[in-house]
Amino acid sequence: MRIFVTGASGNIGKALTRELLSHGHQVLALARSDASATVLRNLGAEIQHGTLNDLDILKECASKCDGVAHLAFVHDFSDYAGCCAIDRAAIDAMGSALAAAGGNRAFVITSGTALLEKGQVATEDQTYDENDPFGAIRGPSETVALAFAAKDLRVSVMRLPSVYGEGSLGWVAPMLASAQEKGVVSYIDKGENRWCATHTLDIAQAYRLALEKGQAGSVFHPVAEEGVPSKEVALALGKKLNLPVMTRTQEEALAVFGLTANAMGIDNPSSSSKTRSRFGWRPVHPTLLEYLESGDWGKYATLPSWSRAESKEV
Repeated sequence: MRIFVTGASGNIGKALTRELLSHGHQVLALARSDASATVLRNLGAEIQHGTLNDLDILKECASKCDGVAHLAFVHDFSDYAGCCAIDRAAIDAMGSALAAAGGNRAFVITSGTALLEKGQVATEDQTYDENDPFGAIRGPSETVALAFAAKDLRVSVMRLPSVYGEGSLGWVAPMLASAQEKGVVSYIDKGENRWCATHTLDIAQAYRLALEKGQAGSVFHPVAEEGVPSKEVALALGKKLNLPVMTRTQEEALAVFGLTANAMGIDNPSSSSKTRSRFGWRPVHPTLLEYLESGDWGKYATLPSWSRAESKEV
């Protein structure tokens, strides 16, 4: 298959590019900069310069490929609604082009388990929580995408958990950023809220399998760990950094974590049972706590800008 990948220069995007190429597929990668293009070209991908706002480019690239993996998203928490509007427009443009081209084409878009109702184990059968601020704003991207199932497009939604490994720390990144700044590792309230989590390389495999085998209208949860208490994450990080660990109230967390505080405090356990059974996905890489205890993440000195509440598209 020839696959068009948006967000190919991001952490998951690079892993997916390698995963696809290693399984005999071709990759056409969207790159915003010359630096990103060089990295992706060295991996073996064909390059298309552009951004998510270049809808004509997105349509053209989608129309000449067998499938699209849409990973790009503009991470500007000061205008989250605007970012989600860009996402919906990009999904509609690429989905329309794929449907018009016909044939057995695949379209995998990216969403998140955090858009679902909190405090219970979320499943693939649930729809996004319209009463949740994040769910109400970003959830409609799923609706736009899944509508293409009626047009014989093998469209599926990949709801991501917290993703770590290969240069990423997921929701641990804001925790580490605040620890570096304040000299203490912080968690919120009792730290009983749970983060579902998966290693980047296992995520990449899930995207590949969805492109190869996904059925129209599917929703996938590539979740390796159903729920890791945030206090356990903080304790593991504090032990590795040799820093004290302390709790913060939700109000204090806003000063500590910035705009990511609300997301970091959510209780978001999620199941992947149907995802595993549908196409045999099996995570094999280290768990989140194993990864933190290994110290492999320590070589990544530069944290993503969103972890410090700045804006950037990846």
